[in-house]
Amino acid sequence: MFGLSPKEDKFYQLFAQSTEIIAKSLKRLEGIMQQDSVSAEDAAQMHRFEHEADNVTAKILERLNSTFITPLDREDIYKLAQVLDDIVDYSEGTVERMLLYRTGKPSLGTQELVHLVGLAAEQIQAAFSCLGHIHYKKAKIQAAAEEIYHLECAGDKLYRQEVARLFEHEKDPIEIIKWKEILEHIESMLDHCESIADLLKSVVLKYD
Repeated sequence: MFGLSPKEDKFYQLFAQSTEIIAKSLKRLEGIMQQDSVSAEDAAQMHRFEHEADNVTAKILERLNSTFITPLDREDIYKLAQVLDDIVDYSEGTVERMLLYRTGKPSLGTQELVHLVGLAAEQIQAAFSCLGHIHYKKAKIQAAAEEIYHLECAGDKLYRQEVARLFEHEKDPIEIIKWKEILEHIESMLDHCESIADLLKSVVLKYD
């Protein structure tokens, strides 16, 4: 009697697909961070992830436009779809910059910063898997959001330390410019994860 209709369930299936693409793109990004350089194939792979994410987002919006009754507020579904898509854009942008600037192997601090984003993506995936049962999984969604806040806080500290290290130890000003921009882009990706946590918490509050 209280089960989801096929149309309602489809939204959650699409969200699951979107978060799975995010997880894949972040896992690949972490792998790229272990390499001595970035190849054109690495960038092409990230572009394929970005294209997959765009397709899923388009399906969510198409379904939103054709569905009269939605499981969550229409505006929330729209916002959630868009913010998920943006994470893969950030991942692709990071690799594009590394390829364009012909960077070498990232520092351990840069690798760790990307790892924190990957952990945040895992929490996002966990939270979205609970949306279909939001009435009795609020606590799990809120816990995931809180963990994302902790990761973002740790990332802020690590970002500042890594920029300081860069200016202290790197003698080539061109390398400083390259890596500072890349670090800022990764840190912005982690900030975006925090924005997703904010949005998830605001959705949950509507069901108190």
